[in-house]
Amino acid sequence: MTENYWLINSNRSRVKRFSKNNKNKDKFFEYMFIDSGKIIGVLGKEPPLMTTREEIKADKARDEWRKLMDHGWRRTKPVWEDY
Repeated sequence: MTENYWLINSNRSRVKRFSKNNKNKDKFFEYMFIDSGKIIGVLGKEPPLMTTREEIKADKARDEWRKLMDHGWRRTKPVWEDY
């Protein structure tokens, strides 16, 4: 099972999940998925609607994490199950 790292924006309307791509064939770089979702309804009662998935190099994913944290995003518990 892949370890996931979650962020939620300050008005609790969007979430992002960062997870390592363990199936990547690149021998030189690690890649991560960043899944984005829109919260619909009440958080925790129904999962967010997944809107995008992007795969980027791990160092760029860390930069994106820091940028989001600087803009008011915070860590949160998992909000949708693996699929």
